[in-house]
Amino acid sequence: MSLDFTGPLRDALVAADFTYDGVAGQLGEAGHRALSRNETTSGLRRTTDGSPLSTLTRLFLLEAPVSHDEAERALPGLVDRLCNAGLLEQSVGEVAARLDCRPYRTDEEDLWIVSDLTPGLDGAPNRVGSDHVLGISSASTSLAQLTIREPVDRALDLGTGCGVQALHLAAHAREVVATDVNTRALWMTRINAALNEVTVDVREGSFFEPLRGERFDLIATNPPFVISPATGERLVYRDSGLPGDRVVEDIVRQAPDLLADGGWCQVLGNWVIERGRPWDERLATWLDADCDALVVQREVVDPSEYVELWLKDAGLHGGDDYVRRYDTWLSWFDEQGIEGVGFGWLNLRRTGGGSHQLLDWPYDVEQPIGPAIAEWGAAVGAEVTEADHLVARPDLLQETQGSPGAEDPSTIVVRQQRGLRRARQVDNAEAAFVGACDGDLAVGQIIGALAQLLERDVDEVRRTLLPVVDELVAEGFLVRDR
Repeated sequence: MSLDFTGPLRDALVAADFTYDGVAGQLGEAGHRALSRNETTSGLRRTTDGSPLSTLTRLFLLEAPVSHDEAERALPGLVDRLCNAGLLEQSVGEVAARLDCRPYRTDEEDLWIVSDLTPGLDGAPNRVGSDHVLGISSASTSLAQLTIREPVDRALDLGTGCGVQALHLAAHAREVVATDVNTRALWMTRINAALNEVTVDVREGSFFEPLRGERFDLIATNPPFVISPATGERLVYRDSGLPGDRVVEDIVRQAPDLLADGGWCQVLGNWVIERGRPWDERLATWLDADCDALVVQREVVDPSEYVELWLKDAGLHGGDDYVRRYDTWLSWFDEQGIEGVGFGWLNLRRTGGGSHQLLDWPYDVEQPIGPAIAEWGAAVGAEVTEADHLVARPDLLQETQGSPGAEDPSTIVVRQQRGLRRARQVDNAEAAFVGACDGDLAVGQIIGALAQLLERDVDEVRRTLLPVVDELVAEGFLVRDR
């Protein structure tokens, strides 16, 4: 299908100020928040002036029909073309949206994302078809914030969906490839690439099948990671067709073969927490010896919460077979020995190394988190020498606890205020070492001074402190002075 309508459509959207900020201003704070809850009444009350911005907001975001005259004013010369393309439909005197066209703001520019309409507005049933193409979601936003935004030669959006990650990648990659098994998703990705004036190599195929023998500097993927028995109706945007967490495991195991030297693979996913087995012990078996890896578990939910979430997502809550589906899913979890489901990030970097860190970190982090992941990649794997000069990161704070009047605190914690915002308990010597790291003295000089101050043998201080210093650098508390 020709995409020659995308240029004029973009011009009309720009002319109407149909941008993230423009729509937010039109809806007002209350209307914008209500729409995020899938409620349209407040927004409909704010968009009655007949302006092109109000018309486009009602048409695409609030899913309300508009008059043919209003549609023609907002989309001059485009209504028939967009009906033929499948974005709109018209009846006597009215025009309605068949697809969502949503403004989206990155740090650099305004974009527009075409996807399927938002199901479940104003409490309506939210059943979707098996080939439903999801638009902007909390998962896609999380992956966008996780992805490292350094310039690269080749980037891959694996399981592209509507193509939002590909649009992000196009801002800092010379070449972007996007793959998906869903033909409708690839059609929408092509529309979105043309609408936003970027070039994306769109390929149909399951996971890495269309990419044999190729290498990438960056792979970003939000795969269909829902953990289910892989039976019954399948929603392609969330269900891989593989049992359990096999889809995430397969990607983590296969991705290193497609990474160029120094290349990153960043995955948003779910994983099984088996009864009686630590989550990190299990995931550690997935990791390649040629890759450094930082795996961060952000959340754990119990099986009941998990099943409820995804049955509601599929529009099945309250349906005739809701209880049966719920019980079947829980029974499968029990048979598989699954006591919980973890959610988080898997970051792999092909280095030839093999430093693997698995971190349970449900606490608040700074977004976007991508820069902190890049900093971890730069720091990991290199042993600190006594000749190195280290600097405590500028956002580091020290917290102490102890009884009133006590000579020494009972607990000392150093805490990052940015990035992952890690915290670490340290002893007096470690805290003193961190405090002395301002780049002036080498590591060996600081160790010598501390040994003298603490009246301890310098070899003993060196032996106990250097491994801790390696960890402080790897975890980002200390950085090498450049």
